[in-house]
Amino acid sequence: MIPAVSSELLWLALIYGLLAALLLVLCLATRWHWLLKATLVLTVSGFYVLSHQTLLAVSGWPSEDRLPDRFLLLSAVFDEPSPGRNHPGAIHLWVHPLKDNQPVEMPRAFRLPYQKDLQGILVDGLKKARDGNSQMGTVEPVRGAGGLPWLRPAGNDQVRIKLSDVPRAQLPGK
Repeated sequence: MIPAVSSELLWLALIYGLLAALLLVLCLATRWHWLLKATLVLTVSGFYVLSHQTLLAVSGWPSEDRLPDRFLLLSAVFDEPSPGRNHPGAIHLWVHPLKDNQPVEMPRAFRLPYQKDLQGILVDGLKKARDGNSQMGTVEPVRGAGGLPWLRPAGNDQVRIKLSDVPRAQLPGK
């Protein structure tokens, strides 16, 4: 599924198009060695890909990075799989990372592969949150993935999420 193109991405594409045109003029109008010209073309092309991936990670698109170990569940949206459309589905989470039971960063959107049992856990957690019981999530990696961990791609492929009620704040006695 391709995300909608924002005006910022269109402006970025226009700027990079102008940069590519400038590079083309430099390559055609100068007597630089062909190896230098090829290096410039490869470098600029690499920056296109790098900047696009960086902007997607920063601009509010759901991250496919690993979920924080502890978080406060804010919301979830379920995109169920559709075999007819060859669509694997996804679960989009909006969470607030926690450290020492305190929020440490701005909330972040995450995208997880669709799992029916995970949807059930999250639906129950969202119902409890609507009833006034905020939900704290913990992430445990699922063991059993073979191979060296540094060779496997990063992401949320095999995690187990557990939700529990956030402990109520205790007011000091008078």
